[in-house]
Order: sequence, then C-alpha cells, then structure tokens
Amino acid sequence: MPDISDAFIQRFDHTLQASPVINDQPLSGLSVAAKDNFDIRGLITGAGNPEFAEEQKPAAANAGVVDTLLKNGASIIGKTHMDELAYSLMGLNARYGVPLNTAAPSRVPGGSSSGSASAVAADLADIGLGTDTGGSVRLPASFCGLYGWRSTHGLISSEGMVPLAASYDVSGFFTRDRNLMERIISVFCQTSADATDIRYWAPEDLWALPMDETREHIRSALPDFDYRLDTILPDGGAEASLSAFRLHQGYEIWQHFGEWITKRQPAFGPGIKERFAMASKITEAEFKDASAYRERLRARLDALLPEGTILLYPTAPGPAPLLTTPQSELEPYRNRALSLMSVAGHAGLPQLSIPFGTVDGAPVGLSLVGRPGSDLLLIKAAASFQSF
Repeated sequence: MPDISDAFIQRFDHTLQASPVINDQPLSGLSVAAKDNFDIRGLITGAGNPEFAEEQKPAAANAGVVDTLLKNGASIIGKTHMDELAYSLMGLNARYGVPLNTAAPSRVPGGSSSGSASAVAADLADIGLGTDTGGSVRLPASFCGLYGWRSTHGLISSEGMVPLAASYDVSGFFTRDRNLMERIISVFCQTSADATDIRYWAPEDLWALPMDETREHIRSALPDFDYRLDTILPDGGAEASLSAFRLHQGYEIWQHFGEWITKRQPAFGPGIKERFAMASKITEAEFKDASAYRERLRARLDALLPEGTILLYPTAPGPAPLLTTPQSELEPYRNRALSLMSVAGHAGLPQLSIPFGTVDGAPVGLSLVGRPGSDLLLIKAAASFQSF
C-alpha cells in the first residue's frame, strides 16, 4: 500500500507564496497541492507521463490559476500525481503508482486528479487544485469523501494548463469542508448568489444510472423538498450522451496529442493505451455528428435550466472500485460514471460534488449542477444538504 506522501511527485524545499502575505486575503495561510498539468515557475510540467516530462523545459511562469491563488494568500506546497495525460478516471497510473485513498484504503482514489484529492483527504494540504474534462475532479471527490468543484467552462483561465480536450477542460478544486470551498469559489466568482428561491430537479434518467444501493442511500437522505423528477436528456438518453462525449472528446484529444504519440510511442499503462488507440480512429464525420448532438443538448439545457434551478443526482455510480478490480470490470463502471458526468461537460455547466455518507464503508457523493455562472449558487445551496 503506498504511503500518503506518494500523492506528491515533488514537494518544494519551501512553499511557493505571494510576498507579502496579507492576513485578510481570502486564502491567507492555506496550502495548495497542485496537479502536475499546471505550470509552476521553474519546474517541469510532466502531466503524469515520463516520456512527456522528458521533453519539457522548466516552466517560465506560473499557470494563471496558480497566480490567482497566490495573489489571494494561498501557498503551493507541492505538485501531485495524476493519470497519464489526464486521460483516465480511476487514478491508476502504471508509471508512477497509485495515491492512497485514505477514506477507503482498499479502493482507488479516482482520477485523473488523483494526487490532489489524495493529498487533501489525507490532510496534507488544505486545497487540492485539479482539472476536470470528463469527471477528473468530481469522481475523486466522491470517492475520497471531499467537496469537489468543476467550474463553469471558461470561468478560470486555462493559461499554463496542459490541455486534454479544450472545449471540456476546466480547473477545479477539492476541500474537506463547505466553508473553505465557498471561499475559493468566491475568489473566482465576483457576482452575488441568492439561495433563497431555488428549484430542485432530480431527473429520473440520471438517477437510473447509479447502482441500486447507492441510489437508494442518497435518495433516502435528501431533504424533504419539492423535487421535479422528469427526464432531462434528449432522445437517445444516457447512451447517446456518452457516445457523443467519447467521440467529441476523443477527437479533440487526438488533435492535440496524436502527432506526439505517433512520433514518441510512449509506453502507456493499461486503459490509457487503448483509449488513445480508440481516439486515433475517430473520423471527422463522427466528430461532426457528436458536435450536433452536443449543440442539441446545450440548447435543451439552456431552455430547461433557468436561473435558480439546480439539478441533483449522485456524482458516481457507487463507491470507488477496489484496487484489485480487473481493468475489464472497470470499464463498465467508467461508462456509467461518464454518462452521469457528461451532462455538465457537454454544456460547460458548473458541478459541485458534496460528501453524502457511505455505502459499503466507502464515501459517495451528491452533485449539484446549475446553468453557466451559477458556481456560487451551488456552494450556497449545498448548505441545505450537509447531513453528513
């Protein structure tokens, strides 16, 4: 079993912080563990893959989001492990090892922001900085019993971040408590949020995706609100959403990494290798069909999600899979998870995963999703769901 310090690929000899630190800054005195796809001045950005790291020069400047954290009083204490090039969800990096999920040590931590989640769950850092394309903050948050925020697409600068699929990629954060997450979100969201008149929608088609025990556990613990329950996905349901996500994301990924992979032939671990091979075969016609579906879904959600409406559904299909789960059994779980998380990804919506008890002794999460720009509303609304 890996030590909890294995969440870090590099600890700094001294913390990286703004100077001077002003005590009334919103993040003053708080430590940040940063995923290794963000530039930190003077360090290699390795993106979880040794061949990629070998070809990089030390970063000339900090990523935009890192500078924002520093300017608001936080300190960066280390860079963290991640799945190779961020193209996975389980946190199983065959090249660098698996960070420990201290909330459920026999289970995976989730990825691709595995190390950042692991560091926060183990109390090695106050804040975990990650990225989320298909669920890489939301899933580890659910698995490790954390608050996990996927920001509205475009809200936070992507400068100095290694992209995966740019039209889905966002920065995201992990914390152990709601109040700190609200402070972080408030740094990036300057608008106010009125949480007094919220309408909640728990779509039947999304609630059908989790495993029975997880679904019933979360449903039974929900506050007694007046929930809208009808379906939200367009024709084709979750299967169409997942298919479009795989094709659209995969096509973008290959446009970015394909030439380098073809030339370098990196020794990817299980699952990663197969995923890139699949992405390499996606045609432009398939991409256009996926884009058309995505536009239909975005238009539907824009019409159905007015200000003040929040979607509620389980973050993940269930608790984290065991570390011993074969790759063949992980794929069906991954498909269910991507089906749940593709909704916010397709439409660029903010999503907040909050801890919501345990199933089989391991954490599970509840997600709140709103229209673009409603990030602050989600964290304020989360106060009504703090049963655990």
